[in-house]
Amino acid sequence: MVISKQWLLLLLADAVLILHVLFVAFVVIGLLAIYAGYFLKWQWVRDRVFRIVHLCAIGYVVAQTWLGMVCPLTTWEMALRADAGAATYGGSFIQHWLHSLLYYSAPGWVFGVVYSVFGGLVLASWWVVRPGKQVR
Repeated sequence: MVISKQWLLLLLADAVLILHVLFVAFVVIGLLAIYAGYFLKWQWVRDRVFRIVHLCAIGYVVAQTWLGMVCPLTTWEMALRADAGAATYGGSFIQHWLHSLLYYSAPGWVFGVVYSVFGGLVLASWWVVRPGKQVR
């Protein structure tokens, strides 16, 4: 079986896409879990390592948005697709998929505001649901 370069590039692009989806899911579901864990008395949501990684993840997204940067995962995925001769999309990852899933689009600044507010909620969770000692 011969694997073509185009097929391999598209496979790698899809792997980056999956990684990107998992990153977004970690950030969004992580915050929901933190607040749900407060009410449901889940101790694992107070794990300091989890909370630091979670805060850094959304902090990175907010910082790159404020700096006007495109996510490196989006850039990498699009470069792989372009090298494979496949179609690419413009704008950010979230803009593209939100538009594709919900037929909704907004100016880039709206996403910056949304990311910043979401980042604020993650930061506020450090006071509402205080991290404790590491859970092992």
